[in-house]
Amino acid sequence: MDLRKYIRDVPNFPKEGIVYFDITPLLADPAAFQYTIDMMAEKFSDYKADKIAAAEARGFIFGAPLAYKLGIGFVPIRKPGKLPYDTVSVSYDLEYGSDSLSMHVDAVSAGEDVLLIDDVLATGGTAEGMIKLVEKAGGIVSGIGFLTELGFLNGQSKLNGVPNCHLVTL
Repeated sequence: MDLRKYIRDVPNFPKEGIVYFDITPLLADPAAFQYTIDMMAEKFSDYKADKIAAAEARGFIFGAPLAYKLGIGFVPIRKPGKLPYDTVSVSYDLEYGSDSLSMHVDAVSAGEDVLLIDDVLATGGTAEGMIKLVEKAGGIVSGIGFLTELGFLNGQSKLNGVPNCHLVTL
């Protein structure tokens, strides 16, 4: 199945000159969405992982069903102030500024292998932030998986050599 045909290009969003790659058509099609999760499970099954961690919000869309399919735990990574218990946080740089990520202090135990999942690898800022967050908690990032990669933005440079793969190159 060609997943690219389920990703809509939206020119000039969120600002002039940017093309936003909209995954909602993929999510709306049951066969395409199921195929996506099945392909991620196949590609990422070789990654040693005790848990999957994913950043809100689109990372949750793929991370939670993938964790279910692989039979491992799921860790939500959120913006500061969105989690109800004690958290560990990191700040990271984005294409248009900086941001922060948080997770519960007990979400990842020391030495646990964690697979990170997100919808897109663009400039790599969010992925780099997730790596730092898991490592700060004592976890080991065993790999990173994406639905799409925007290769022209060179996000790979921020992954610190962590093994990674994606399903669609844009």
